[in-house]
Amino acid sequence: MAAEAVRLEGAWTVEHRVNDLGQPVGLPCPGWQAPPVPPRRPLRGRFCVVEPLDVDRHGADLYEAISEDVLGATWTYMFYGPFQSREEYFSWVRDRAESRDPMFFAIVDRVRGRALGVASYLRIHPEAGSIEVGHIHYSPALQGTPAATEAMYLMMKQAFELGYRRYEWKCDALNGKSRAAAERLGFTFEGVHRQALVYKGRNRDTAWYSVIDSEWPRLERAFAEWLDPSNFDEEGQQRRRLADIRAAAAVEQGP
Repeated sequence: MAAEAVRLEGAWTVEHRVNDLGQPVGLPCPGWQAPPVPPRRPLRGRFCVVEPLDVDRHGADLYEAISEDVLGATWTYMFYGPFQSREEYFSWVRDRAESRDPMFFAIVDRVRGRALGVASYLRIHPEAGSIEVGHIHYSPALQGTPAATEAMYLMMKQAFELGYRRYEWKCDALNGKSRAAAERLGFTFEGVHRQALVYKGRNRDTAWYSVIDSEWPRLERAFAEWLDPSNFDEEGQQRRRLADIRAAAAVEQGP
C-alpha cells in the first residue's frame, strides 16, 4: 500500500495508506511501545528547576508570590482560586502534591531560589502516547521571564524523550494570553470544542493545541538557541524572540 496524503478542509494534511478494501487507514507505527508515566523528579535548567510539588518546600514561597496578584486576575481562567487565606492555599497545594494525574510541579527560579509558579502533566495516556500540560499558574514575578519559558521547554522535552507522540495544551478559548503563549511555544492550533465545560458558573469553549513528535526536533533546536546565554544581554533581556528563531529556521528548512 503506497502512502498518500489528503488535505482536510480548513485543517492539515493527513497522511495515510489505502488498504486492500480501498479504504484510507492511518500509517503504521512500527515498533511502537507505550512510554512510561513521567517520573516525579526534578528537571534542571539554567534559569529554573521544575520540582515535584511539596507543601513544606514550596507552599510559603508560592503563597507569597501569588499574593502579589492583588486583583486575582491570574485566576480568572483557572478552575479554582483566588484563595482567601494562606491555610486555604496550603490545603490546595497539599492535595495537589499527592495527585498523580494531574501530576503537579513547582517552578523554582534559580536566581531568587524561590518557587514562583506551578504546572502539571495531566490526561496522561501512555497507551496512546498522549500527554497534556496544564494547570499552569505563573505568579506576576514569573510571568515574562526566561524561567517561565524554560519550564515549559523542560516539561515538553521530558515528555518527548520518554517516547510520547503528542503533547497537548488546552485553554478557555477566550483566554488570549494562554492562546498566545501556546502559539509562541510552537503549538499548533487544532480547533475549538464548543460548550466543552462549565466552570465557575459559566460556559467554557475549549481551544485545543498540540505538538507532535515529528515537530519536536525543530522546536527543540529553537528553544536551545533562544535559551543560549548569547541570546541575552547584560540586563537579561532577549536579543531574539523565540517566534523569530522558529520562523527563521522554517525558512531555512523550506517547505
